[in-house]
Amino acid sequence: MKFTLSWLKEHLETEASLDDILYALTDLGLEVEGVENPRDKLKGFKLVKVKEAEKHPDADKLRVCQVETDEGMTQIVCGAPNARAGITAVLAKPGMYIPGLDITISVGKIRGVESHGMMASERELELSDEHNGIIELEDGEIGMEFADWLAKHQPAKVDPVIEIAITPNRPDALGVHGIARDLAARGLGTLKPLKVETVEAKFPNPISVEITEPAKDGCHVFAGRLIKGVKNGPSPKWLQDRLTAIGLRPISILVDVTNFFTYDRNRPLHVFDAATVEGGLVIDRAKGGEELLALDEKTYNMPEGAMCIFSGGKVESIGGIMGGEETGCTDETTDVFVEAAFWNHLDIAKGGRALKINSDARYRNERGIDPAYNMQALDDATAMILELCGGEASEVVVAGEMPDVSRAYHLDTDRVQSLVGMDIPAERQVAILESLGFVMDGDMAQVPSWRPDVLGEADLVEEVARVESLTHLEPKPMTRPAGVAKQILTPMQVRESSARHQAAGLGFNECVTYSFIDQKSAELFGGGTDAVRLENPISSEMSHMRPDLLPGLLAAATRNQARGFADLNLFECGPAFFGGEPGEQRAQISGLRVGATGAKDVHGERRVYDLYDAKADAEAVLAAIGAPAKAQILRDTSPWFHPGRSGKICLGPKKVLAEFGELHPKVLKEMGVKGTAVAFTVYLEEAPMPRGNKIARSAFFTNDLQAVERDFAFVVDKGVNALDLVNAAGGADKALIEEVRIFDEFIGGSLGEDKKSLAITVRIQPTGGTLKEKDLEELSAKIIAKVEKATGGTLRG
Repeated sequence: MKFTLSWLKEHLETEASLDDILYALTDLGLEVEGVENPRDKLKGFKLVKVKEAEKHPDADKLRVCQVETDEGMTQIVCGAPNARAGITAVLAKPGMYIPGLDITISVGKIRGVESHGMMASERELELSDEHNGIIELEDGEIGMEFADWLAKHQPAKVDPVIEIAITPNRPDALGVHGIARDLAARGLGTLKPLKVETVEAKFPNPISVEITEPAKDGCHVFAGRLIKGVKNGPSPKWLQDRLTAIGLRPISILVDVTNFFTYDRNRPLHVFDAATVEGGLVIDRAKGGEELLALDEKTYNMPEGAMCIFSGGKVESIGGIMGGEETGCTDETTDVFVEAAFWNHLDIAKGGRALKINSDARYRNERGIDPAYNMQALDDATAMILELCGGEASEVVVAGEMPDVSRAYHLDTDRVQSLVGMDIPAERQVAILESLGFVMDGDMAQVPSWRPDVLGEADLVEEVARVESLTHLEPKPMTRPAGVAKQILTPMQVRESSARHQAAGLGFNECVTYSFIDQKSAELFGGGTDAVRLENPISSEMSHMRPDLLPGLLAAATRNQARGFADLNLFECGPAFFGGEPGEQRAQISGLRVGATGAKDVHGERRVYDLYDAKADAEAVLAAIGAPAKAQILRDTSPWFHPGRSGKICLGPKKVLAEFGELHPKVLKEMGVKGTAVAFTVYLEEAPMPRGNKIARSAFFTNDLQAVERDFAFVVDKGVNALDLVNAAGGADKALIEEVRIFDEFIGGSLGEDKKSLAITVRIQPTGGTLKEKDLEELSAKIIAKVEKATGGTLRG
């Protein structure tokens, strides 16, 4: 559904801004899908005065113009035939984008003469196809925004076009008046009353109307009248502008009037050229096979049972969907029959689907229109036709009866507050419903005829809630019922639960293994001492308390591999023991990935798990438990990890939050695991606990200052670890340096066999203000000094 802002204001008295209207529409359930605001592309184009215009010394068709702008005099070279002294024009200054040309202009020379901008034509600003000359205005102050001038003199050219999505249950919002009603109920203005037209009949209606018995359940009422002596032709500019803005092509006054009512009041109408109507009009169901050349210039075969309008035994129109080409109005039409009908929406939907016709009339009729407005719509449309086309109208002929759609539902104001969860006074609830057109009779709400979607008390609650806005809903703790205990989980239990949920979300399957393992396995993981040996084990394989969770996971992986499951993702959360006394244990969560990322496929996406998978898993679990975002990556991991393919995440050398990487091949062999396996262990107690109600991990923050990157290359001994260099560079200024990355390594060559070059990128994120070149130089010097001290390296020349 499209409409312009000025069209909306024809029905809504409001001072609300465009942004306020857009927000309210979406909040009311009329989601804004798009806005076309012509002002946006005209921003910066200003009015200027041409003081002098002389012939270009090297071109007969060019003029060198001296132009007075809001910044003083400037020189413009212009080739427009109407470029002359004394006119008011529109200037695009250097650096501005010209939408019609898709270019950004700059200062340039044209045939050797400098030009500081361009005076624009209407096509260059996408206002029309006119390009025979520059825009020439009859008045306007120098420096005035061109968009402001248009808003005053030609408002249609800067009228914003709003497009909203309409849900099937809101046919009332398929008319601009219905949209204005919702906005008025929200409080964005006052709904203007519709003008009620009364047309005096000048003569009897010679065209009869009949609804056959089989069609009475498909067409409830069919009304029409003849208008003689009309003069058809192009519509007035205001009507053409309104239709063009929403993407409709103006055709003629008679057709454009029906399109106007379709969008303005959600009231599809149809006009027949009375001269082509043979006898009367008969509304009947198609027998099947009848043909009609429709207004879209396509021929349709009628399906059996489709609602049609017949004249002289021929199909003249598809009821509620599309008219016929033969009875359509042309510039030669002098007598026109205007029809307004109320159809069964199910028949319209069924017929439109069978014929594959998607018209505005079908879209509205199958969703539901206002049956009570049918007769008044006929008068309103007739009055507009008489005003624009002249002529005189006949009496109204009517077939069928309007169905009774009146209904009322009980409004329980206390129940509304309970369901919505907001304190909405009873008076406010009643006011909301009345502003939407409901009529209150005590606590009974009479539903307006244009709201076929309101079918029960729950719908009344929904209307109150959407107009009051659920954005005002404040979270409130539920009252704890008697007998329900308060929360007893400790912060560590909450942290363990968060870690479990995160691991499961990463694709791991949870294992629950025994806390007892055999001595040999325990020794592989730093345990197996007498301090953790059981005095009375239930078996020799359960003689010691586990020093880590990984032995249990590896044993589970071995059992699964023996049964044909090669690719495994397992995790466990629980205590690991380093002594036999109370408190000599620590909570941890460990994850194990064995094999590859997935099954073999034709796309070749399968790959073997590596240490970076384990690193990502560890970082995700740490994030879930609220660990600080900034941490160091160091080596020197536990001996059961691969010495060159593992790392630990630390807040300092002695504060280890997690370990990750490939497991040592010797450990895998001893545990009977085939292939490569990667793992992580997060020590849940090591991350700082939150203080009060705050979380340890800071909220996500986007800096409004642009980051800067600087590259450095250092020559170091071949045995220097790249990680040591990265940590040293990052420690030069922890507040400003956001990230350090290795992007190149060069070994040997001119450096010698015992040297290598490591190139890093340092990302610097300013916080308090933009860094100057002097600040960057000082920071670079600190980085070089830190790296030289930590690694003995030198900056590569």
